[in-house]
Amino acid sequence: MSDPEKIRNISIIAHIDHGKTTLTDRILELTHSVEARLMKEQFLDSMDLERERGITIKAHPVTVHYSANDGNTYEINIIDTPGHVDFSYEVSRSLAACEGALLLVDGSQGVEAQTVANAYLAINNNLEIIPIINKIDMASANIEETRREIEDLLGLDGSGCLLASGKTGQGIPEILEAIVQKIPSPMKKIKDRLEALIFDAHYDKYQGVVVHVRVFSGTVKPADKITLMHLGEVLEVMQVGVFSPKMTPTAELAAGSVGYIIAGMKEVRQARVGDTVTSASSPAPKPLPGYQEAKPMVFAGMYPGTPEYYEDLRKALEKLKLNDAALIFEPDNSPALGFGFRCGFLGLLHMDIVKERLEREFEMTVILTAPNVILKIAGPEGEQEEVTNPTKFPEEAQDVYEPFVRLSIITPSEYMGNLMGFIQQERRGVFHHMENAGKDRIMLSYDIPLSELIFDFFDKLKAKTRGFGSMDYDFLEYRETKMAKLSIILNREPVDALTTVVHESKKEYFARELAVKLKDLIPKHQFEIPIQIKCGSRIIARETIKAFRKDVIAKCYGGDVTRKMKLLDRQKEGKRKMRDIGSVNVPQEAFLAILRVGEEE
Repeated sequence: MSDPEKIRNISIIAHIDHGKTTLTDRILELTHSVEARLMKEQFLDSMDLERERGITIKAHPVTVHYSANDGNTYEINIIDTPGHVDFSYEVSRSLAACEGALLLVDGSQGVEAQTVANAYLAINNNLEIIPIINKIDMASANIEETRREIEDLLGLDGSGCLLASGKTGQGIPEILEAIVQKIPSPMKKIKDRLEALIFDAHYDKYQGVVVHVRVFSGTVKPADKITLMHLGEVLEVMQVGVFSPKMTPTAELAAGSVGYIIAGMKEVRQARVGDTVTSASSPAPKPLPGYQEAKPMVFAGMYPGTPEYYEDLRKALEKLKLNDAALIFEPDNSPALGFGFRCGFLGLLHMDIVKERLEREFEMTVILTAPNVILKIAGPEGEQEEVTNPTKFPEEAQDVYEPFVRLSIITPSEYMGNLMGFIQQERRGVFHHMENAGKDRIMLSYDIPLSELIFDFFDKLKAKTRGFGSMDYDFLEYRETKMAKLSIILNREPVDALTTVVHESKKEYFARELAVKLKDLIPKHQFEIPIQIKCGSRIIARETIKAFRKDVIAKCYGGDVTRKMKLLDRQKEGKRKMRDIGSVNVPQEAFLAILRVGEEE
């Protein structure tokens, strides 16, 4: 059994691409946790998707053993976390399982928007923070300026920053010593009764549900009878162990440890992130404080490529939800696409990752509709009803409320004018305040509708700041607004899966652009297809996809013109009949055409 005094639990937090996973690689090498022949770059990014995109999507726990200068060997549990704003929920869950955090700042980029957000998450969790300036081997690293930014923007002691390079391994021994000296052990929180917090889980087809836990008190070992507090079922522990970095069985998990429990859970609903594991014979009086439910901000329809795979898609989503607590879904059906699900995501990257994971891990082909935010409309008794599906939005809604967020952008000051014009004129942003963010950099704060952020805002921000701008946002409140519902009619048939809701001021522009996009994306058929976009009772945009034309008069050499006219009339009649009975084949790209409106500008 590990002595709780010799355990340290830490999380590594930073802005996206500031070197968290690479730094963890060097720690694994220095502590000989992975054999040299098995070591590879970004070792903890186990998903193919993470390795291809070069980003961390899931928080990954790992246990290493470090022989410190004081002669003792310490067990250090590290959780490597994602940096992207869509996955900040993963970060908050990881911090609840720790006593300390390593806050990484890129020496050449300085403090970015999500560095600030993640630092405040750690401060709110009362964690001991060790600031580290990373990538000091780069020629563009400005260490003194970064120290000043850490003091000004984060309120941490800049002089005590450790210097490191995740690439060369410089400064790693000092970081491990600082973890041992500065991060408190979990000793003072320990009691006798078993209390363990589930901070993650995954599904194994041979062992069922594997829960990742932080043990706060007591011990758990194979053959113990345990219960999950929200469910009340009694389960028998089959195996416990640690991640070092692969799953390694141990005799028991003691207080202070981070590891996993396998207890023969067959169903995904049995394990819930934030739940408390306790002993069945002497349960804890009350559960540990769990997590706030992650509130999805973006909704989209998800349908199986062929209708008979509906049940397979449901099972795949359930297994994915186990590993991704922020994903929510409920059954939905559409006349155009059949049975499917209305899914809620934290943002567009989250939506993209879920779709790719379904295709790779479960070999599912899925059709996604264009995403939208949750709107609220006033009901008959004055209460507010949530609308997550544009098809359910009333044609003439009076009191409509949309979500606003507080947007923080850190950018070099030379791009400020460019950005302010774009946010205020094109994206309906309301200026809040501005502050200095170090040498030649400023931090802009705006109140902005979430619907203006979810499509291409991040790409436009990067383009307008030459890649130097960074952003973060927090939900603020719902504010009254005017929205218009656009219904798309193809060949006189409404296609509900293409319905969208836009701000009143943008409806004409949006409808015209969307009609042109759909004309380019929907393939030609044997008959002419009119595309009409309707708002209320008016058609406000129209395009026509011309039919394939066969040259039916090719065989007529000279002769009377009436012969040619008869053949053309017969062809026209055939096309008209075909248009009445023909159905339009709509490709997947058309359902996401809304994302590309205004792209060429």
